[in-house]
Amino acid sequence: MQHAVGSPLPPPHQPGHGPAAGWSPAAHHPGHPGPHQSSAPVPPPPQAPGYPGAPPAMAPPPAPPQAPTPPPLVPDTTGHVPLPPGGPVAMPSVPPTATAGADPTSTTLAVLLIGPAGAGKTSVAKYWADHRRVPTAHISLDDVREWVRSGFADPQSGWNDHSEAQYRLARRTCGFAARNFLANGISCILDDAVFPDRPVVGLGGWKRHVGPGLLPVVLLPGLEVVLERNAERAGNRRLTDEEVARIHGRMAGWYGSGLPIIDNSQLDVAQTAAVLNDVLARSIASPPNW
Repeated sequence: MQHAVGSPLPPPHQPGHGPAAGWSPAAHHPGHPGPHQSSAPVPPPPQAPGYPGAPPAMAPPPAPPQAPTPPPLVPDTTGHVPLPPGGPVAMPSVPPTATAGADPTSTTLAVLLIGPAGAGKTSVAKYWADHRRVPTAHISLDDVREWVRSGFADPQSGWNDHSEAQYRLARRTCGFAARNFLANGISCILDDAVFPDRPVVGLGGWKRHVGPGLLPVVLLPGLEVVLERNAERAGNRRLTDEEVARIHGRMAGWYGSGLPIIDNSQLDVAQTAAVLNDVLARSIASPPNW
């Protein structure tokens, strides 16, 4: 007897016996024809794209959020100008086409203005720097020394190793600043109370830190004028009359040293600056031996 559809039912299971003879679980497996099943192949279930038998394709993970596009870079407007390093300052030279020598008002110079307290160094240096035809900086040693706020060693309280170290540090800082300015086309005038009886510490130090092209000029008015100007000072820059007289006496040692000396006892600031230009013109033409 043949069934219309399906495969024949297995015989009843007998206790103590295994599966019925001729019965195989494969008879129920699709694609495997049983004894009375048609041998026509059963089409396999549809497969996901890929290799045969691959599991169904999973949905791709969501794409990570995209970082916001940074704004376009704006060209940097600072730091793009290369600065030449400051080397030792050389002696200024007179242009070959100059017939009357170099013009000190339009020549790049490094000037050291020497003088006692009350000589007018700071006022003259500022005025001279303000009225030149080329860029010029004024570097005051006293200003740089006073950059030290906590622990400032004031020489008025006693000249010792601590105040000497701060003085030398300030002088070296001024020297490096002058070299950098000169290397970039900016003239400099420095002012300091350099003593002639300490050449290694005074002029020698400035020459080491700035270079052989530094032009020293001594500003030395009379004692009465220095005392009067010192009395107008305030703060730690005002000295006692005894100290002013002692410093002025030591400064007199510059006479006979070969350095140019300006006695500005009867000159105002503008007149002293004009004389300074004349002195510098001669120093450029014939550098002092120091």
